Amino acid sequence: MPAKAPIKKSPAPKAASSKAQPAPVPPIEPVPEVPAAVPEAPAPVPEVPAPAPEPTVPVTDAAVPVPEDIVLVPDVAAPAAEAKKAPESVAEAPPPPPPEPELPKEEPPSEPTSLSVDDVDDTSLSVKWKCPDKEGTAALDGYLLEYQKEGSVEWILVNKEPSVSTRYAIKELATGDKILVRVKAVSKAGISPPTALEHFVQIREIVDRPKIRLPRYLRQMFVKHVGEAVNLVIPFQGKPRPQVHWSKDGQPLDPKHASVRNSEKDTILFIRTSERKDSGIYEVTVQIDSLEDKAKLEIKIAERPGPPKSIRLVDVWGFNAALEWTPPSDDGNSEITGYTVQKSDKKTGEWFTVLEHYHQTNCTVSDLIIGNSYFLRVFAENLCGLSEKATVTKDYAVIKKPDIGYIPVEYKERDFTEAPKFTQVLNDKSTTTGYSTKMFCSVRGYPKPKIVWMKNQMEIREDPKFRTLVNEGVCTLEIRKPCPFDGGVYTCKAVNSLGEASVDCRLDVKVPQ
Repeated sequence: MPAKAPIKKSPAPKAASSKAQPAPVPPIEPVPEVPAAVPEAPAPVPEVPAPAPEPTVPVTDAAVPVPEDIVLVPDVAAPAAEAKKAPESVAEAPPPPPPEPELPKEEPPSEPTSLSVDDVDDTSLSVKWKCPDKEGTAALDGYLLEYQKEGSVEWILVNKEPSVSTRYAIKELATGDKILVRVKAVSKAGISPPTALEHFVQIREIVDRPKIRLPRYLRQMFVKHVGEAVNLVIPFQGKPRPQVHWSKDGQPLDPKHASVRNSEKDTILFIRTSERKDSGIYEVTVQIDSLEDKAKLEIKIAERPGPPKSIRLVDVWGFNAALEWTPPSDDGNSEITGYTVQKSDKKTGEWFTVLEHYHQTNCTVSDLIIGNSYFLRVFAENLCGLSEKATVTKDYAVIKKPDIGYIPVEYKERDFTEAPKFTQVLNDKSTTTGYSTKMFCSVRGYPKPKIVWMKNQMEIREDPKFRTLVNEGVCTLEIRKPCPFDGGVYTCKAVNSLGEASVDCRLDVKVPQ
């Protein structure tokens, strides 16, 4: 930039010569300030002004005489020329570096869930909660707790460092204050939205936590008949005295049907005259501030069911009668647990029970007397007992007498005739001289076959040395004290009118050495 030129005050203009004088020049006092401002102002590239026009001093084409003692101000166009060169320098500057790639956006965790009061006393309050459903893009560092006093809008930070546990005790609180607590999840990605308690909690000592002692008989379904009174006493504990609330199927009790009386140690549910609509799920809640205990009990008001429908006598045979029916249309607001079947002789008219607690809808009645007629009826049964009425068959079951005449059964005689056939053959044997031996075989056939024994194809006739015996088809040949001459091939032949059969064997008689 050019150096600042010294500015001198110019004297008043002298009188012009005798020649034609041009128009007087206006004062140029503002002009010297232009070069002074140019060097002081920064010249950033974006703010470079466009080439400024010539100074607004009106000058005619005629030459204007300037006194010698006036110092000329540097040309105002110089800064403009420099401004014109500025864009060129900008264009010559190196290109800017490429933009850095965008990193994935970090997602903070979601809010903690199920924030509730765990314990409270005169100077502290313990709360608990569950982890967030979503941890976000970074692992959890812990949780921050804040509380707000009733009537104030300021939230007071409890722990400066995040707590890793999902249970925390806020201590050094003032007795009697009511505070509201909220908790946030913290990670490197950020802080989650807060989760706060639903109501303010009063800081005071609870000597005994509220607890319901539900009697054992109420832990299962409690059944009463229609018209009976319901009087349930449910003890509880808690100090100071807890508040008791009753509801039925999620709705407040109707004082027209049920009344509640509370004391310091128990609560009583009383229904003077029970009806079917009083059946349902009852819930009792005992509460001290934010601490509470609940118990549910199911009450069913039932009555006897109606009789079965569409009873029908299906069949009668021998001493039996088959019966079937359909369940009753009115179950008495209780499940049908069975049926009772009875029979009545038409002669006497008395009813006798055949089946009790029967679960099917069809049965067979047996042991009926021949020649008698019977009516049959069925009762339905539920928790309250049998139905007041029974369904009786329209037609009676007649047990007819069978025909007494005896008709002999004709049997076809079987032909047992059969040709002889050996079921057990003779086996080769060896014996010693002087020792008796026997041969056995078995044969069957009808008519009874004749048995013939042969030795070496020669029939053995009456010889005291040989004895034959036939007993129930078993043929036996006994040789008494054989000698070497008695060895050979023995044959047993069976002959009858339908044919013959034979078996043989070899007998060796050894002489002792």
